[in-house]
Amino acid sequence: MTVSVHLVRHGEVFNPDKVLYGRLPGYGLSSLGLQMAQELADGWQVAPEILVSSPLQRAQETIAPLAKKFALDVWTEQRVLEAGNKFQGLSDMRRQLRNPKLWPLILNPWRPSWGEPYVQQAARMAGAIQDLRDELMRTHGPGASAVVVSHQLPIWVTRLSAEAKPLAHDPRQRECSLASVTSFEFSPGQRVPTVHYSEPVEHLSKQAAALPGA
Repeated sequence: MTVSVHLVRHGEVFNPDKVLYGRLPGYGLSSLGLQMAQELADGWQVAPEILVSSPLQRAQETIAPLAKKFALDVWTEQRVLEAGNKFQGLSDMRRQLRNPKLWPLILNPWRPSWGEPYVQQAARMAGAIQDLRDELMRTHGPGASAVVVSHQLPIWVTRLSAEAKPLAHDPRQRECSLASVTSFEFSPGQRVPTVHYSEPVEHLSKQAAALPGA
């Protein structure tokens, strides 16, 4: 029987100025994002043993209804933080990229040159997942699970890595919508997880604004 680590992307963020907010503090959920978090928790059927969140406000607010429903504490985990991005704090990126001073940052989209390397993101996320897998197997046994609220890009490159796919990708092709669940399942002795993806609040994510860094 497996243990599971479920990676949940946070809900929609209140961002009327359309800032690429990255790791900036102070970006919490919108009213729609709060609804996503609540409906996600309402529909979660099997109580997890462990809850984990990125330290950023939008992730903490997304996991809060799950913590309340199952009366669990939330572990804050730096390794599931949003990707570093040197464009953080900017808005209207099409206009910004006309500035020659920024051109050196876009020389290598495969790394990417504007932020934290994909391989580095996948490595830190995988480390957190492996530690949770080991804790679940050691302390809770078969059928146990953890829920981790993180961010789109780290979740996506971690999935690509687990599926032995290239980490460089077209951002428009990411399968990781708001409040989606990317599940990593491990059988005893299994090091490479089986991955499943679901969108339990798809009806809400379709209403969300397409915001940078969301």
